[in-house]
Amino acid sequence: MVAKNLTLSIVKKFIPPRKAKSRKGENGIVLVIGGSYIYHGAPILSSIAALRCGTDLVYTSVPNINVAPTRSISPNLIVIPLVDQKLTRGAVNKLLGALPRNLDSATIGMGLAIQERNALLHLVQSLLDRDVRLSLDASALIPEVLPLLPNKNVVVTPHAGEFKRLFGEAPSNSKNERIKLVEKKAKENGITVLLKGATDVISNGTMTYLYEKKIPAMTVGGTGDVLSGLVAGLLSKNRKPLESAAAATFINGLAGKAVQKKLGLHMTSMDLLDEIPAAMKPFDKIV
Repeated sequence: MVAKNLTLSIVKKFIPPRKAKSRKGENGIVLVIGGSYIYHGAPILSSIAALRCGTDLVYTSVPNINVAPTRSISPNLIVIPLVDQKLTRGAVNKLLGALPRNLDSATIGMGLAIQERNALLHLVQSLLDRDVRLSLDASALIPEVLPLLPNKNVVVTPHAGEFKRLFGEAPSNSKNERIKLVEKKAKENGITVLLKGATDVISNGTMTYLYEKKIPAMTVGGTGDVLSGLVAGLLSKNRKPLESAAAATFINGLAGKAVQKKLGLHMTSMDLLDEIPAAMKPFDKIV
């Protein structure tokens, strides 16, 4: 399998045009589920990233303890409280009852504290049953979730440590070995894998894309949360997980390069959010 380096012209094919007469909701409805007592910021970063890439509506579900700070940071987010401080079966059931029926995609896991693993599995299965496309990150990346995912429009976005926890094998430092391992795990599990690193590797087991970042400022906390929001936002408009994940990686990188040029090695992930619209502009098309 030949791995292709992502370019502007490749990514342009992955982002569908917007209809001039489209209405609210027709350009994507996204759900973000994350957050905990310590990590209140992660789902906020994901949610704003999803909005910034042109999604019409974002529902942000966070534990009760995080609801007030989440609402206060942006009036653009529709916040749905999780009734427990951690993810429990009861919290999932209440959430599922409160969600709109026309969700396109969801991203789960960023900063999320999980009390019951079965609660996560119930949440994932319930969303897949509704034909919601999924991006799984951070604490949602556990091996028990893999049997639910084959051929269901799912992207997983691990860094090397999360990759090992999810698949039981650690990625090598060798670029070629990393590519082979990502391709193998994507094919075995019927999913799209986006392995984050100095070079992001994105594969569905049939096709593979690479994005070499060269953006050392992006080691700051939260850039992966921004990426998860971008994946979900793009998945809400393009049903093909590989294309959405590849486009998200590329746009995250364009935004990161712009921030590094402006601020050097002193960026935060909030700075990254501000650059997403300019990074998306080359892909804007109205029909």
